[in-house]
Amino acid sequence: MTSNIEVFSLITGSDISLIVVSLLLFVLTGILAVAETALVRTNRSKALAGADIKSRGSRALVRLSSKPSEFLPSILFTVFVCQTVGATLVGVVVGHLFGGVGVFVVTTCEVLLVFVFAEAIPKHWAITNTRKAGHMVAPAVELLIKFPLLSVLTKILNRISGFFIKSHSAESKNVLEMELLAMADVASEEQVIADEEREFIHSVIELGDTVVREIMKPRADIIAVQKDESVENTMDLAISKGYSRLPVYSKTLDDISGFVVTSDLIKCLREGITIDPVIKFVRQIKFVPETKKVSTLLKEMQRKKFHLSVVVDEYGSTVGLVSLEDIIEELLGEIVDEDDYEEPEIINVGQDKYIVASMISVEDLNEAIEIALPEGTWDTLGGFVLDELGHIPDKGETIEFAGVKVTVDKVEGTRIAKLLVEKLKTDSSDFQGDDEVAND
Repeated sequence: MTSNIEVFSLITGSDISLIVVSLLLFVLTGILAVAETALVRTNRSKALAGADIKSRGSRALVRLSSKPSEFLPSILFTVFVCQTVGATLVGVVVGHLFGGVGVFVVTTCEVLLVFVFAEAIPKHWAITNTRKAGHMVAPAVELLIKFPLLSVLTKILNRISGFFIKSHSAESKNVLEMELLAMADVASEEQVIADEEREFIHSVIELGDTVVREIMKPRADIIAVQKDESVENTMDLAISKGYSRLPVYSKTLDDISGFVVTSDLIKCLREGITIDPVIKFVRQIKFVPETKKVSTLLKEMQRKKFHLSVVVDEYGSTVGLVSLEDIIEELLGEIVDEDDYEEPEIINVGQDKYIVASMISVEDLNEAIEIALPEGTWDTLGGFVLDELGHIPDKGETIEFAGVKVTVDKVEGTRIAKLLVEKLKTDSSDFQGDDEVAND
């Protein structure tokens, strides 16, 4: 009892002031821990999603989330100062009252208290209440980063960081896309969005990297008419094939003059115009390079109001045809009219055996039957087979790659039409037999 009275008798007004300041710094450290966690976990999209223009906290959070490099150095530096100064002040008071042993004991306790009550608990609360915490601390952090000393320090640190850390914008863009796709997958698994919505989100994001060559109707499948063909015959062809627009060419598909619309042909027939050459009623058609981004073409179609384009290669030769429907199908999946019969691209004909259309993309086939054929300069399975064989194959020719056997099932002229894809099973007994021979 006497010792306690003696200790209290040693406490001065200066010691009390230092203890009060230490407690305030302790509390400030906890608040800054909340600010650091909440703001780092809030990107611009999250801030905008929960923004309220009437709330000061929302507006401040949106501004801070767009420039994390401005607030993070200020917060980290202030936390460092608070913890260092607070620990020093506590050490001064305890050293005055209890000596060296007391400093050691109290410092150990202080480290634990700071970790638990000024770091772990505040940060855990900020993680579980990120939006609320962000709105609470954002206005105060905005005032903090405007402090002249911290503002200058932040600029210096950003300059130093920029010297040592180079920005990789292309890599950052790719990571962001991967994050968006992962978020959509998680949202679907947690039943926040439907599977169809997840697929649509994937399609929209992937559309930005898709080029026209990947979705076009190839030259071999183009249905077109010569410019001297009569209106009546052209209309019959359009009806039989189910197309509302037909390209018109002079001698070959490399000389496409434009296209005709069936509504124009119907008007001609109603007016008794049947034998006139279709070239009289042709409309102008757009030409696009095969490497053009589909997303860019879609915007151009909307702006200039056209539905059909001829796809040309670097030499100006026609390699395909792309329509607005092709782009929509890339986003939403195949669109089949009620009168159409669409043969499936993949038909299961046995255990791990599939009849596959040669025009299916390698990426789609890999995903559908869980194989790992390579993707290269080709886009389709037929292109991969041609690249591997190096010649136009005959029916029955085969290749094997990565545990997959591909057999040419049907050839139409110089074009592969169907392929048999088989997933090969690894026979472990073969390896065992080899080992036994080696041991003998």
